[in-house]
Amino acid sequence: MTSEETNTALRKPSLRGVVIGLVPFFGMCFSVPLWDRTTPMILGLPFNLFWLIAWIVISSGCMALVNRVERGRERKDPGA
Repeated sequence: MTSEETNTALRKPSLRGVVIGLVPFFGMCFSVPLWDRTTPMILGLPFNLFWLIAWIVISSGCMALVNRVERGRERKDPGA
């Protein structure tokens, strides 16, 4: 690993990246009063199971967005 790779690997995440990364956590954990029921059925799944599966998919999108934000930050300021 070169010193440039080490510097990039140890860089602190941006505030924007952290906030985007926390969206799925809050969506799954603190929205329980919204989805704490078994009806209606969506795609043959109880609502609460569908809600959690949807957030798993949304989490992937959020992490892809965080990756894009951090790579853009790296291109903008490669030496920092």
